[in-house]
Formats: sequence, structure tokens, C-alpha cells
Amino acid sequence: MSRDQQLKERWEAVVSLLSNRFADGAPLDLDAIIYLVGLQELGQLHRKFKKDEKLNLMHIAICRLLEPFGYYEFEYFDEQGWPHYKILEQLPPLKAGEQSILMKEAIVQYFIEKEVIES
Repeated sequence: MSRDQQLKERWEAVVSLLSNRFADGAPLDLDAIIYLVGLQELGQLHRKFKKDEKLNLMHIAICRLLEPFGYYEFEYFDEQGWPHYKILEQLPPLKAGEQSILMKEAIVQYFIEKEVIES
């Protein structure tokens, strides 16, 4: 199986699982899944978030997802329990489609690492 086909199948497994669990089967988009990863990483699942906090959750997720690729490194948790990361390497300039593929690869890897889907 080609790498592209494998990513496609694994991505569809993640979308299906999360959509069934959190959206009554309505397919979640990439941003919604990034947001869910941010919620998971923060661990404060039962509270309401303001708009700027929602953006921060997505930032946490992106940092965490790209950490294994060498772009970010976890630094510390602040007094409110929010994780902070430092930039190790700037992301290369990517076209929108390339960004999407990178994030999908990172999300699939995250859910494999968390043993939510199989490798």
C-alpha cells in the first residue's frame, strides 16, 4: 500500500472515530480535530472556553502535534495548567494543501501513539 493511501485510510479512521464520538457522526474537519487534540492536551475537559482560549487550545495542539517532527519542544506548564512550547525550527513555507497533509500526518501519528488507532 502506498504511503498516501495508508495516510488516507488512517485519517479516515481518525475522522470516523472522533465524528462518531463527538459529533453524532457528522464528519469533523481538520480544525475541529486540532481543537479536540488541544482539549485533550490541556486536560480541562469540563469547562467553557472563551474565543481566545479556543485559539490557544488549537495552538497547543499544533505545537504538540508537530513536536515529534522537531518543530517544537515542550517547556513547562503554567500556573493555570496550560502547556507551553518553544520553537526549535521554523516551519518551512508550505502551500495550503501541504499544510493540510502535514497536519493530517501529525494527527494520525498522535492517535497511533495514544493507541486510539492501530499503526
